[in-house]
Amino acid sequence: MQPLIHPGVEEAVQNDDSFLSIQSRQRLAVTNGQSGFYMLDSGHEAFLYRAALVEAAEQSIDVQSYIWNNDASGRYLAGRLLLAADRGIQVRLLLDDFNAEGIGELFAALDTHPNIYIRLFNPARSRGGWGRWVSFLMDFDRINRRMHNKTFVVDGAVGVVGGRNIGDEYFGFDADLYFRDRDVLSLGPVVNGMTDNFQAYWDNRWAYPVSVLYPDTPAEGNVVAALDQLRRQARAQDGLPVPAPADSPRGRTELVELFDRLVVAHGELVFDLPFETMEEPAETPRRSAKALQILAQAASQEILIESAYLILTEKQLKLLDVGDRQGLKVTAVTNSLASNDLVTNHAGYARWRPYMLRQGIRIYELKPDAEACEQWLRNDSVCASGDASLHTKSVVFDRSTLVVGSFNVNLRSIYLNGETVLVIHSPELAEAVARDVQSLMQPGNSWEVSLDDSGDLHWRSGEESYTSEPAVGWWRGVKSRLLSWLPIEKYL
Repeated sequence: MQPLIHPGVEEAVQNDDSFLSIQSRQRLAVTNGQSGFYMLDSGHEAFLYRAALVEAAEQSIDVQSYIWNNDASGRYLAGRLLLAADRGIQVRLLLDDFNAEGIGELFAALDTHPNIYIRLFNPARSRGGWGRWVSFLMDFDRINRRMHNKTFVVDGAVGVVGGRNIGDEYFGFDADLYFRDRDVLSLGPVVNGMTDNFQAYWDNRWAYPVSVLYPDTPAEGNVVAALDQLRRQARAQDGLPVPAPADSPRGRTELVELFDRLVVAHGELVFDLPFETMEEPAETPRRSAKALQILAQAASQEILIESAYLILTEKQLKLLDVGDRQGLKVTAVTNSLASNDLVTNHAGYARWRPYMLRQGIRIYELKPDAEACEQWLRNDSVCASGDASLHTKSVVFDRSTLVVGSFNVNLRSIYLNGETVLVIHSPELAEAVARDVQSLMQPGNSWEVSLDDSGDLHWRSGEESYTSEPAVGWWRGVKSRLLSWLPIEKYL
């Protein structure tokens, strides 16, 4: 597949008299270029404020996501975006193609609306079935350059950035699985960086209009019927466990109440530019990784990491120089084998886990039945099933600077993916997130992993003690061990 040369869709003209622009200008008028931030730690809040932003939009909505599921929350937000387009809002959706197979045809139908534009980044040659997997293998180097960035920007004035994809398991709507995650809703100058990030990928020659990839969109009558059904489902809020604001007054009311709770601080958005060519070597850390490296090298007391996937090899740890600095404590919370959604990713981590421990990094692994699950969800039925998993990507430096974004602390994020990180210089927010991360280290939530004098691994939680991966069946443990022997951690 060759990169596509296509005419760009211009950015929507942003007027300063929109509701959100006025809110930004009034609330941040005397803050000397600072922005306002609100942590979206709850899945339900993350969903509801996205829904509120859609209703408050007056000019444009730009959404960038790695995954968009064809489920209750995914269809609802798609339906509300359709209704926003009906009232004249320009909607642009930019999705990574890797997980787009199950929803591509729906987006092809949405793309027929005159105010909706949809592109898929770095697509596979084949659109479905075994052919899709064959095309992944044939284009292995190219297919591994994924757009993992996640942003949600409305009227160029308010944006959400973080680790969440669009789907029930990310918002606490799935009855069987919950991904603990963190986003930040931002108001003010920092949102300009989110717009720049979106535009850089939108204009990239590997961003294909969905109409090119799905030329056999159903006949016009079928498209009209499909879109009408999506509108009806969105108006009825089918399948939603919580009521969402479904008109402009309610959306604005929700947002005004949130804006009253913003923390004002200096911040900057750092994002990785798309690769110039998909053939260039992926051997150099990308911009987001370099930003984190600078912050890590400047830390003098403490680095707290919360990362769904964690892989730092000898090369990265030498660059960070965390093992030899007197007085610096580095602690990481990540998934256990029992809570990890991907055995392959755990295997890559397990390959380097002893080395990270020997370098002085304290590691805690999330329990799948973490007691904190009941604090994360209003409906704790999923907690009873024991299927909670970590999806968060946050780092706190010296309780003064906080980073939240799409960046997992692993090799894929360092070298291959496009990532977005929001750096916030706020002791207040840094301390709040640090306390939240520390709560995960409690015995009811995690096992601490350590090495004994013989170099063997031990997992401890209160009075519990294990000498092998806890709370997993033998076959899952065997798969992880076998895969950990393979030097494939860069691609996990």
